[in-house]
Amino acid sequence: MLNFINQNLKKPIAVVCHDSGAANHIISWLKNERSLDNIQPYFEGPAREIWTQIFPNQQIVRNLPMALEGASSLLSGTGWASDLEHKARAEAKTLGLKTVAMLDHWANYQSRFKRKNFKVLPDEIWVVDRYAFDKAKKMFKNCKIKLLEDMYSANIIKEVEAEKNFHGQDLLYLLEPARSKWGRATEGEFQALNYMLSNLSTLKLHEKSIIKLRPHPSDPKGKYDKYLEKKFHRKIELDEGTLNHSLSQAYWVAGCETFALTIAIKLGKKTLCTLPPWAPPCRLPHTGITHLKSLVLK
Repeated sequence: MLNFINQNLKKPIAVVCHDSGAANHIISWLKNERSLDNIQPYFEGPAREIWTQIFPNQQIVRNLPMALEGASSLLSGTGWASDLEHKARAEAKTLGLKTVAMLDHWANYQSRFKRKNFKVLPDEIWVVDRYAFDKAKKMFKNCKIKLLEDMYSANIIKEVEAEKNFHGQDLLYLLEPARSKWGRATEGEFQALNYMLSNLSTLKLHEKSIIKLRPHPSDPKGKYDKYLEKKFHRKIELDEGTLNHSLSQAYWVAGCETFALTIAIKLGKKTLCTLPPWAPPCRLPHTGITHLKSLVLK
């Protein structure tokens, strides 16, 4: 795998992110840069919060035009929740900048680069996973695809393994917006969570296990509070600690298709996909995932 430091992108580099997925990877790379003097960062949404946590003394520029002004290249995320990164790539193209996009998942590749039928592909696509590399190579014939070091996962794994209580008994549920109701009246993320809570007996949890719900960075505050008041014969809490500490305390790590499930696999944690039978199949291509619907049907 290649390292970001060795990519020799022409500087100054405009770095633009909104969603947390790509931001986590890009910021993990930037942490290893000797200096950020030639980085012109502009972050919004969840990505901005991550930047502020990691680089509290490093100011971001005030808007997208300032990030692109004088830049020689652009590194952006490929998120869903905003048009920011798409707009950045489109404007960078008109300015003649080299454009690089970070793909942080294994789903919806084509639509990440399209808004209202306006498609803007970057010059290069960076991934941190062999599955994603193979998929992107097949799908984007005219883009250079690079496989870079997954420093984000590596850092978390190192921190988790350093925790004193690595072998916890909790069930950590990693929440994420499903962006679909799967033909029903409720948002998919609630359907998946309800499906798991209704089938807890199949998991044979330890009698002292706590279910910890970890909201997605894009979730509004209070989204899952109603689950704290319900009785599922298990204590349910909101998880607000660091991801590495939460993973260390978990025996089961559950969710739909979030990237963090792949980190749980690498840690050797029991990893559960909670997508119900009526939802589309899980798009994570990794081995080592237990599918709740398969346990229920046994």
